[in-house]
Amino acid sequence: MSIAAERKAELIKQYATKEGDTGSPEVQVAILTERITNLTEHFKGHKKDNHSRRGLLKMVSQRRSLLDYLKRIDEGRYQTLIGALGIRR
Repeated sequence: MSIAAERKAELIKQYATKEGDTGSPEVQVAILTERITNLTEHFKGHKKDNHSRRGLLKMVSQRRSLLDYLKRIDEGRYQTLIGALGIRR
């Protein structure tokens, strides 16, 4: 499931490290987390949708890679981000 353009712009504004920032790990993880949350809600009503489940697993893996990268380069930013997004780790 995709997210609305307004919601995506709101996430970019909230997690951007500087003006016009769309590629930082924080922004990418925030957008992926929103998409993962939406798909998780979708699966509560569509338990047999295995094609979308594969996409969900790919998104979770991509988010994990970005979080590992962020933790490797700056532990403080990593802790702040997982606290803000409510990600368990």
